[in-house]
Amino acid sequence: MDHAINVKPRQFVETVELQIGLKNYDPQRDKRFSGTVVLPNIPKPKMKLCILADAAHIDQAKAIALDFMSVDDLKKLNKNKKMIKKLAKKYDAFLASEALIKQIPRLLGPGLSKAGKFPTPVSHTDNLEDKIKEIKSTIKFQLKKVLCLGVAVGHVQMTEDMLVTNIMMSINFLVSLLKKNWQNVKSLFIKTSMGKPVRIY
Repeated sequence: MDHAINVKPRQFVETVELQIGLKNYDPQRDKRFSGTVVLPNIPKPKMKLCILADAAHIDQAKAIALDFMSVDDLKKLNKNKKMIKKLAKKYDAFLASEALIKQIPRLLGPGLSKAGKFPTPVSHTDNLEDKIKEIKSTIKFQLKKVLCLGVAVGHVQMTEDMLVTNIMMSINFLVSLLKKNWQNVKSLFIKTSMGKPVRIY
């Protein structure tokens, strides 16, 4: 890790990814799991977020320089699949005012859900900045058809302690999702965006 961080400083802050290889697991037969965990240190500070907002949340979003779209903005997309796909690509995650959540499928169709970016609901009693911090700190483990997973657990500007805390919490959470816990773990690697994978288990 030190090597990866110190050899060639990049033009951007590299993400540190945890790569997990599983064994004795049959995605066809065994339960495909999915779970999210909130890490103590934000792994992806540069995440781009947008709130689909009612009037009150528009004011809050403006106050903290958060991108927002109003109901009128969403209506203008006119359920155009290309434009919705573009919107889903532009941001890493979405929030939406609770009052609007039920209208999203009607306004946008299934586009955001298909991209795995259905908005996180926000109520007027929620602190918007806290909610953003929570989203930026949340990682998701989802087993699909292949026996390897990769999740961002930090970035190269974190201290070693912060990184270790995030990695340990991520691993322990994943192991708790597995049928036979550690017996299902074949390998664990840590990798920076541009670096070589380093095996830790």
